[in-house]
Amino acid sequence: MILSTSERKGSARERLLARLLDAFGEALPPPEMSLREVAARIETSHALLRYHFGSLPGVLAAMLTAQRSRDNEALLEAAQQGTFDDFVVAIWSTYTRPEQLSRARGFFYVAGLAAYGPEDFRAFVESIGDLTQMLSSLAEREGLDATEARDTAAVTVAAIRGLLLQEVLAPGTRPEDAVALILRMSGS
Repeated sequence: MILSTSERKGSARERLLARLLDAFGEALPPPEMSLREVAARIETSHALLRYHFGSLPGVLAAMLTAQRSRDNEALLEAAQQGTFDDFVVAIWSTYTRPEQLSRARGFFYVAGLAAYGPEDFRAFVESIGDLTQMLSSLAEREGLDATEARDTAAVTVAAIRGLLLQEVLAPGTRPEDAVALILRMSGS
């Protein structure tokens, strides 16, 4: 079978992404690491990374999108078996583990860049509504109408992200009972 150019490109990009994820685990390359250093770490050329991802922020966005997709598969199971509140606790527990700090920093770094150039980070921008959609579905399942469910989910995700940003900027300053506060704000 002969692969088209787009199939070969896609599979090469996916193979590179898999190598990046293997090399860095749950973490991300720090923004001060050069694309050459990242390439050396996965034993490839920086030109190949530049071709497939564009830049170091492109690498970070692709890695975050893949990592979050993997997280969401596990979180989706919690959503299907639990309540809105259970899902909020699962999200909070997932993203506040100490080993997630690098990813939280990377998320806000890429989100900041995407705010200035959303077209450069299209896949990342499209992927960040996933938790809101899952929470909205749970809220509807628990009796809220579609608009109220969507709004409740949006406010809940905003609160989670806001508290995560606070933790990134000023570690140790988030309230101990953050999840209870988030749930109280969302009306759960």
